[in-house]
Amino acid sequence: MAGIRSPIAVVVGHVDVGKTLLLDKIRGTAVAYREPGMITQHIGMSFVPWGAVERFAGPLVDRMRLRGRIWIPGFLFIDTPGHAAFSNLRRRGGSVADVAVLVVDVTSGLEEQGVESLNLIRARGVPFVIAANKLDRIYGWQSEENRPFLFAVERQDWHAVAQLDEQIGRLMDQLSRLGVEADRYDRVRDFAAQVPIVPTSAVTGEGVADLLLVLAGVSQRFVSRERLSVGDGPARGVVMEVKEERGLGTVVDAIVYDGVLRRGDTVVTAGLQGPVAAKVKALIVPKALDEMRDPEDRYKYVDEVRAAAGVRIVGEGLEGVVPGAPVVAVEGSVEEAMKAVGEEIAAVKIESDREGIVAKADTFGALESMALFLRQSNIPVRRADVGPPSHRDVVEAVLSRRRDPAYGAILAFNVKVPPEVEREAQSSGVKIIRGEVLYRVVDEYLRWAGELRAKALEAALSQLVRPGVIQLLPGYVFRRRDPAIVGVRVVKGTVKPGYTLVRQDGREVGRIQQIQSHGAPVQEAKVGDEVAVSIAGDVMVGRQIKEGDLLYVYVPEDHLKQWLLQYRQHLRGDEREALDEYAQIRKNWRK
Repeated sequence: MAGIRSPIAVVVGHVDVGKTLLLDKIRGTAVAYREPGMITQHIGMSFVPWGAVERFAGPLVDRMRLRGRIWIPGFLFIDTPGHAAFSNLRRRGGSVADVAVLVVDVTSGLEEQGVESLNLIRARGVPFVIAANKLDRIYGWQSEENRPFLFAVERQDWHAVAQLDEQIGRLMDQLSRLGVEADRYDRVRDFAAQVPIVPTSAVTGEGVADLLLVLAGVSQRFVSRERLSVGDGPARGVVMEVKEERGLGTVVDAIVYDGVLRRGDTVVTAGLQGPVAAKVKALIVPKALDEMRDPEDRYKYVDEVRAAAGVRIVGEGLEGVVPGAPVVAVEGSVEEAMKAVGEEIAAVKIESDREGIVAKADTFGALESMALFLRQSNIPVRRADVGPPSHRDVVEAVLSRRRDPAYGAILAFNVKVPPEVEREAQSSGVKIIRGEVLYRVVDEYLRWAGELRAKALEAALSQLVRPGVIQLLPGYVFRRRDPAIVGVRVVKGTVKPGYTLVRQDGREVGRIQQIQSHGAPVQEAKVGDEVAVSIAGDVMVGRQIKEGDLLYVYVPEDHLKQWLLQYRQHLRGDEREALDEYAQIRKNWRK
């Protein structure tokens, strides 16, 4: 029998913006205060029933005339560490997350991991709400515990409201530059075109009621009933974390987004080596309004869980399972289920014969997000896989580098690099870029690749003779031969010592020995420069060349082809004119 499940709401943002504290206000717990450094170390999952939301936000529900109009049963909130950026919330065809809350410090605006979270939210097509947190830090703001923002803003001095609007305006500008139109939620007229910003305080609870109601509205408008419809079939879910628990062995914290998972079921999930099957010995859940990481009350052992739910799975054979892997309860053949899971994780891994970088990540979800970022940045990928860089990865990078030096790189997201692999990479000329903020890893690679390509281009261009045209200046013949020394003007292009000069009919004049400007030697002269040049060869001014003549830099045929077909865009405008003129007169030589 089908029913409607709770939307899965992921809470993301930069470290220390108050994500967990915000959820604490909703749950009425104090999880954050018992965490080391008050920074979320693990992924938390907690269910908040809609009835509890209505009790918390009652006056605002009545003011907004929402009582009885909300049909979702509540929210399953997922609280992630800053670096996780909900990348493990993956499912075939998109994200497990139905909606997202992007928490931003209203006094600081979007910060690094907030931008990364925003990019992932948009890339996955997840509707979202922005919580502009730390409202209590607005100068002059008069706070009251758990008061809705709409009530609070009516009771503030004008200067406090002006200060808040200024900060929200800055946030709107930041978002606009990133392609996101947003506004304070009570000013939004079209929720399909603008993202609502809800001012909140995780410390005082102000605005939390508004956030929950706006999130409910966004969920009901932009998440279809079809997506939220679940049946009584075998469970489908995703692994969020894998850990060792004393007395229980290896356990998996997972989100079930469809169907029913029962004690005694066989589930198929995946590790680095491929699909694995395990028998479910126990299912553990926190009570409603409690939290998986650090519950106020004891965990509940249950016989079954129904979507949407966060659950800890205890069973044999879960060793080596990787976060981001699918979890499928077996209904028929275990072999068929393992084949299906194998196909799903194979779709995440990217491997082809074409050239590109090597990508490594710690989880299937992170790898999928990484591949998404790389595609958006137009970075080709030769091989992508879960786990630390290996000898094979270095070999693949070396092979890629033969096609393009900038492809000789391994991007390692959130994984440690074994020392022996680091040494092998260094000796092989392979660049390893490691980091825990995805877009930083990608940005660092782009900078490195840009510098490498710029140096390679500079080296290639330095080997080519550049086109140029000079004119002998009348009255500036300093020596007629052995070598001829004359004053010239560079009409177009560039001339350098060592360049050979030819006449318009193709006859060679001689080679430039030296260029002088104001009595000092120079290494090149460009369009508009008037300089003295010495020309070595069997040439005499007045016989082979005359004052006022135009002379051309002789560009070897293979250099000419490279300029015309490969490097033309790297010439100045006057150099391109010189090149075209030279190519035209060269055709006449063959006639």
